[in-house]
Amino acid sequence: MNTIFDSAECCLFDADIVRKLETTHQTQRLAKAGQLSFAETHPPRPIADTLFPDKPLLLMPRDMPRRRLHSIEGKAAFFHSLAHIEFMAIYLAWDIIYRFRGLPEQFYRDWLKIADEEAQHFELLSSHLLTLGIGYGDLAAHKGLWSHAEDTADDLLARLAVVPRCMEARGLDVTPVMIDKLKAMNDEAGVAILTRIYQDEVGHVERGSFWFNYFSKQHGLDPEQTFKDKILACYQGKPKGPFNRDVRIIAGFTHNEIDWLEERLHE
Repeated sequence: MNTIFDSAECCLFDADIVRKLETTHQTQRLAKAGQLSFAETHPPRPIADTLFPDKPLLLMPRDMPRRRLHSIEGKAAFFHSLAHIEFMAIYLAWDIIYRFRGLPEQFYRDWLKIADEEAQHFELLSSHLLTLGIGYGDLAAHKGLWSHAEDTADDLLARLAVVPRCMEARGLDVTPVMIDKLKAMNDEAGVAILTRIYQDEVGHVERGSFWFNYFSKQHGLDPEQTFKDKILACYQGKPKGPFNRDVRIIAGFTHNEIDWLEERLHE
């Protein structure tokens, strides 16, 4: 029987995009059919061994070209950047499965579902890019996303604080604004894609919050204080606002956590 960790290893250490997507979807189908094993076979390989496609060219954020959304090139660049974020989210979901062992089976099932949804998001965005005259990899992309995984490779609480509860949670703040801009441009297809992604991301952040609280309490730690500690220790720079408080509450944040994030903006 296939194991979830074998699938994770295939996705993390094979640069082929098509095989990565197929393996992700097939593993979720096996899990739903009760045909997936969650038994460990061998320890995880180092995160430094992770393989990525040759394209896109990865640049530091300061080196990324700036384009206006209202130009054809700017619109293509906007959706390309979103496709890259979703592509890296597939890696991030698989890596949290692969790297952290001995956890409840439901934890792995939750992140497998997230990996599958991130793959669907990437496919939707990749198809939309083709209507704009480019493919994924034709433009440069942000280099910094994977560094958060590398920085938290040995600390599950830090990974949960930084990735779903900081990086991904930022999407809850900014995506409604993006959707409004696309509506103003009459991009119905783009609006539909971002709306689907937004709805799924609320669930992803909620799962991150749930498991962060679960493991904090399991270790006798106060979740709110631990969130602050991990962000201060592991997230470079200040979290960006403004914050979509109502949706963040739905996604498992507390008012105290959001208050603290808002205070950090003014330090």
